[in-house]
Amino acid sequence: MIRRFRTVALAALALLGFTPAPAAHAQGCILCYTSLAAAGSSALHAFQMAMLVLLIPALFLFAGIFVFILRRGAAAEAAQAAEVIEA
Repeated sequence: MIRRFRTVALAALALLGFTPAPAAHAQGCILCYTSLAAAGSSALHAFQMAMLVLLIPALFLFAGIFVFILRRGAAAEAAQAAEVIEA
């Protein structure tokens, strides 16, 4: 029963994550676009590299937390299974 609830809750969160956020529309700021277009291709390339550099630590942090949660859950399930076998 709890496993089914967890699956439904995870599916609901995943579905919620795919809904567009109103604040995401601000990502296409016309002021940023015009200033980068006026600066030339080298500024655009530098901006793209800066976004990539800022993305990498966030992805590693997310992946690390995700792996930690998965390992902790697997360890808890293994301990619970061992407890059931002993009883």
